[in-house]
Amino acid sequence: MIQIVTPCRLHFGLIDLNGALGRVDGGIGVALNEPSVILKAELSERDCVLGDQSISEELMGLMGHIKSYFNLDGHFEITLERTIPRHVGLGATTQLYLAVARALTELSSLTVSARELAICVARGGTSGIGVAAFEFGGLILDFGHTFGASRQKQSFLPSSKSRAPPPQYIRFPLPDDWYFVCALPRAEHIHGLREVSIFQTYCPVARADVERLCHLLLMKILPSAVEPDIESFGEGLNQMQGLGFKRIELELQTEDVRNLIAALKEEAFGAGLSSFGPTVYALAEGRDHARALSEVAQGFCETVIISSVNRSGARVTAE
Repeated sequence: MIQIVTPCRLHFGLIDLNGALGRVDGGIGVALNEPSVILKAELSERDCVLGDQSISEELMGLMGHIKSYFNLDGHFEITLERTIPRHVGLGATTQLYLAVARALTELSSLTVSARELAICVARGGTSGIGVAAFEFGGLILDFGHTFGASRQKQSFLPSSKSRAPPPQYIRFPLPDDWYFVCALPRAEHIHGLREVSIFQTYCPVARADVERLCHLLLMKILPSAVEPDIESFGEGLNQMQGLGFKRIELELQTEDVRNLIAALKEEAFGAGLSSFGPTVYALAEGRDHARALSEVAQGFCETVIISSVNRSGARVTAE
């Protein structure tokens, strides 16, 4: 039997949804230890999924696809001990699907990269942050896809309607005492056909916004992660909220979500919206600061999670 524990991820923002330089997407985000997917897997006489029965049929179909894709023999029993809330901006589906794919290939003594697993389960086709979070954790910058006729992408699409994840990433460690407070307000998550429609309606974004965002990333956010300088890093996250596609994502949120971000900014080093939300994050230094921010967030929503940065990706152990 093996156990797999995955991180989740915050997606700070997509970088280039203009494409003027022949490249699109790109993104920056961070892997977190909480919440996580925890599953156990073992060889069995038949394929079955135990635990959360609301997604058992979905995962049975996924297992069949993975077995066919990698030509795996035998049968597998998957037990879901814990899952990440889905469709809230924490990358739950990517982590769950990658965990199942890793479980089946590990039990079949097959060594497969996280990127190849992602191609198999059709995850990460726009942003590679979730795939890289599963692979090695940390603060992650991905370089997106080539753009244009006969290139990796020909149109602006969300990950759910795209193909392969970005081929290149850079990983940066973050200090042990940097924490993220994640608040999950009750609000509709944008996904599916509505998400596709938003990409088609609002892209390409203004080139000037992309240029300002790249300047902010290269000369403020990334250097302050390396130095490290939590104040400058948080300021950069705040400034991202008004640029490019992130500005659009934020404008589509409810007033309650925007008010939550504003309240957290007053007490945090930085705060913003993860992906399409509705998860809101706030950056803290130390657990005491994180607990104080958690109390602020609880004035707006019931579900609040304090998490440290995941620095190693998914953990696979044999029992």
